[in-house]
Amino acid sequence: MTIKHSLDDAVRPALSRATRFRPGRWPGFAAAAWGVLFAVPSFVWASGGTFGVQATVAPSLVELAHDRVTWFLAVLWLTGLLKLFGAAIGIGLTRRRGKWTGRFMVFCGGGAAVLLVWHGCLFVGHGVLVEAGAWDAAPDLVGLTRWYLYLWGPWFIAGGLAFAAAATHYVRRHDDRHEGMLYGSAGALGALLLSLASVVTGIG
Repeated sequence: MTIKHSLDDAVRPALSRATRFRPGRWPGFAAAAWGVLFAVPSFVWASGGTFGVQATVAPSLVELAHDRVTWFLAVLWLTGLLKLFGAAIGIGLTRRRGKWTGRFMVFCGGGAAVLLVWHGCLFVGHGVLVEAGAWDAAPDLVGLTRWYLYLWGPWFIAGGLAFAAAATHYVRRHDDRHEGMLYGSAGALGALLLSLASVVTGIG
């Protein structure tokens, strides 16, 4: 009996560590990594760097960054901070949190998933139509369509899928899955309405 208890005491910490980083947590870490990596260009461009900008981004945006237009620089800093906030949400979804904190993170995760996938699909869909000759590229995107089709579009979609998986895994580990699904769905619906509004108004 003593030997058995000793073995249990020795194995329990190792099992605890394995559970803490079980495979189900990887989507949250992937979402966090996505947010951090994507925040770097925003901060670099806001600080005056232009690495990778001219070849992959619309010239009109490059000109705004080059001319150090105040409102555009503010947007770059804000988007960079939002991407870091998304990284924090990704980390938060890797383990169980308090009731209200968990609800908030699932809400944000669902919203981020829809926003990113929507944005990425727009890039990919537009790129496919242009490459197929069914749609004319906007004047400032001539020669850049393939970057949006093969780089930016898939990158946004990958980030959205990571947030969707992270929120889903978090909900599955929650005691009240129905409640978690409601908050995740609310965030996704809000993001969808925001995306539709941006398309209708031409903003974003």
